[in-house]
Amino acid sequence: MKYRDFVDLTYKPSEDDVVCDFSVETYDEGITKMAGGVAAESSIGTWTELATMKVYVKKLHAVVFDISGNSVRIAYPIELFELGNMPNVLSSVAGNVFGLKDLKNLRLNDVHMPEEMITSFKGPKYGITGVRKLVNVYHRPLIGTIIKPKLGLNSKDHAEVAFNAWVGGCDIVKDDENLSSQRFNPFDDRVVKTLEYRDRAEEQTGEKKIYIPNVTSETNEMVKRAQFVVDQGGEYVMIDILTCGFSALQTLRDQDLDIILHAHRAGHAAFTKNPRHGIAMRVIAKLSRIVGVDQLHVGAAVGKMLETKEEVLMNCKALRGKMSGLKRVMPVASGGLHPGLVPSLVDIFGVDFVIQAGGGIHGHKHGTVAGAKAMRQAVDATVEHIELEEYATTHSELRSALETWKYTS
Repeated sequence: MKYRDFVDLTYKPSEDDVVCDFSVETYDEGITKMAGGVAAESSIGTWTELATMKVYVKKLHAVVFDISGNSVRIAYPIELFELGNMPNVLSSVAGNVFGLKDLKNLRLNDVHMPEEMITSFKGPKYGITGVRKLVNVYHRPLIGTIIKPKLGLNSKDHAEVAFNAWVGGCDIVKDDENLSSQRFNPFDDRVVKTLEYRDRAEEQTGEKKIYIPNVTSETNEMVKRAQFVVDQGGEYVMIDILTCGFSALQTLRDQDLDIILHAHRAGHAAFTKNPRHGIAMRVIAKLSRIVGVDQLHVGAAVGKMLETKEEVLMNCKALRGKMSGLKRVMPVASGGLHPGLVPSLVDIFGVDFVIQAGGGIHGHKHGTVAGAKAMRQAVDATVEHIELEEYATTHSELRSALETWKYTS
């Protein structure tokens, strides 16, 4: 079969097809031929005619059914994939095709999976509803922070930073994505000590407090660490889903532990940042939800990371929209956030999200407790529809934060 044989603009996808939305740019080859090339090379075809091709195999070919400018839609028969195997799906639709030399750029913008494929994975165990129930906060964004500095603190100092954030008003404290089990802060010691301080914070504040240790590691070790967290009374873990890979994420989810999975997307911009090549973040969001995360970082549209409001909204839709009965996933906003940005964040996300601020809390000129208070005050003011500047006249921590980061967006 030649590349053009994989193009049929009269084809109507069935409800059992996997449909992928691509953006295709070529050098000298026509868009139709190379769109067919993507369909061929990601299904049953290759660059030349095959003596081994059988009639029954041809029935499994992917089909380019829509071309509009550089936008190309391809339908794949579900029989091409192994159900419950996300690496197989990605190796097919987002594999070697990115390296075709006649393609100038190729971008996987979206994936639409049939219900049979979606339900072959566990999906989120808790989702937004489960997170809200655990934290017992229902009518405002959850307030989280990351331990800063991200690396270097010993276990005791790490736990004290977490304690100060909790008593200041944070609901959630998590490890940074590159804190693992280094000699200066061993995993087991850190978990035990920080959970002790969590208990103190709960007793002092009367509020539920959450610690999210980063369990990212070799898969067997990661499962062992997650079980250790459960055994110590922890209720959350974080996994760097892209550096671990979907196989490791699925292994952890399939343990069916009584623990909420917070997904960090470290490394995503290596293939999501270029809008003309790579894989869109909403694809990662969908696949992560299908495999079974409960929370996922999706950008913020404000702060220090490069992501537009439109992209963030699409990511949120992938996590919170209807999807074959899967639980909705809690989006996490992070990256250069501070109290002055809360109104913009709520305008973008609504209230069902986590504000994950590091420097915007620990960088407060009066310390972590004051920084957490300022963030809590900004959230309270925003959900009560009070201007931050007005609220700051009677809340000194917020006033100081606004003075420090007034012109930071």
